[in-house]
Amino acid sequence: MIDPDNGSSRNLPNKTPCLSYWQRTTRAFPHLRAQCMDPVPADSQYVIIGSGISGGLTAFELLEAGVSAEKIVILEAREAASGASSRNAGHVRPDAFRGFSAYAKLHGPAQALGIISDERRVLEKVDEFVAKYHVPCDFHLTSTFDVCMTPEFAKYEAESFEQFRAAGGDVSHIRFYEGAEARAKTRIPDAIAAYEWPAGSSHPAKLAHFLLESVIDRGVRLFTFCPATEIVQSKELATWDCHTPRGMIRAEKVIHCTNAHAALLLPQLEPYLRPNRAQAHSLIPPPAFAGRNTLEQTFSLRYSLHHFYSLIQRRGDGTLIWGVSRSNPTLSAETLASRYSIDDSHFNAEIKGDALSSFNEIFPDPSQGMGDVHGEGFDHAWTGIIGMTTDSVPFVGAIESLPGQFICAGFNGHGMARIFTCAPGLVKLILGGKWSDTGLPECFQFTPERLARFTEGEFPSIW
Repeated sequence: MIDPDNGSSRNLPNKTPCLSYWQRTTRAFPHLRAQCMDPVPADSQYVIIGSGISGGLTAFELLEAGVSAEKIVILEAREAASGASSRNAGHVRPDAFRGFSAYAKLHGPAQALGIISDERRVLEKVDEFVAKYHVPCDFHLTSTFDVCMTPEFAKYEAESFEQFRAAGGDVSHIRFYEGAEARAKTRIPDAIAAYEWPAGSSHPAKLAHFLLESVIDRGVRLFTFCPATEIVQSKELATWDCHTPRGMIRAEKVIHCTNAHAALLLPQLEPYLRPNRAQAHSLIPPPAFAGRNTLEQTFSLRYSLHHFYSLIQRRGDGTLIWGVSRSNPTLSAETLASRYSIDDSHFNAEIKGDALSSFNEIFPDPSQGMGDVHGEGFDHAWTGIIGMTTDSVPFVGAIESLPGQFICAGFNGHGMARIFTCAPGLVKLILGGKWSDTGLPECFQFTPERLARFTEGEFPSIW
């Protein structure tokens, strides 16, 4: 069970969140505080709770399917796209094979293959969407390195690769390097081995804002600083009364796009959904990472399955985004325990110190240290709340016990590798389609039987 002292998913999002790098660079978004004082309408056919990429894309797909914009309302507890969508580390990075063995133990080999195939498809979907709609989100289609920093993890990764290939997984797009070649390719002196495959990076807040602006321009109503605090069945039984601080709105269909906070309105999920606080940092690069030395690829630098760092470099201004894992064994017990929280109001100083020292160790610069010149080095740190599920895959689909309610949440820190198939798939279900119409792995489907398979409170996350 989630320890309420460490932050329960049954609390509203923190009222005073810190700003991420992404949010600091998008303060001019015109709908940031959309209708923040207005009362909600008395009714709406569709109420989407959450204005991140999941909620925004769900609204977008409903419009594309022919639903009238006037029938859609989005409720947001804070400013627009204030949650994990605007707080991540900027990756659009599918898993190519590493999670296969863990997924296979949880869901079987066939589902494990489907999960990884779906993430690869998401990268293609994001690339297509950005190109089709000319989305100004700084999307950069490139490749990524999974860098093995220890012999033990190199062994684990090699075994995962072989299991994936033996099960029929496609490895044609994956390149492998070891020893001197791995060090040369990655520019990391301590690299043991590395795998490379297609991936991308983006400005996630700009992507979320594009989705919101697109649907608002077509007539969808967004109410910011207006959390849904309770949903109860109306007297008519076929509709739901969504209570907010600014009135009640009656809806035919309620769509939960609240990720780590889903258990607030769906308390039955609390044993199966855990908030997990992650941290990232923006760094202004020294000459070793500036000009022609900027990094083309993105990185995941792994010491063990749960001890790793992530890195992208922004194409426009060269800013480095340095993310840290949620289970670094070098951190204090107090810091490790604090990760089970929904408090995104501040960053952890110990994690920041580890992040900066680890960057300098992993990428040593013999000519100049990070931050030796005023204006270089550490720029900003922030936190975001990840929604972890007991079986490491998202909750997508109809909530059978609550007819008319749907969910698209619990992305396990891989939202940008999942949302662009999950949200469109959910819309097909909302509009009367079958699960087979979604194209999603069956293990994503939210069912009572799925929850019953897993022990409450156990979170065997593979990330």
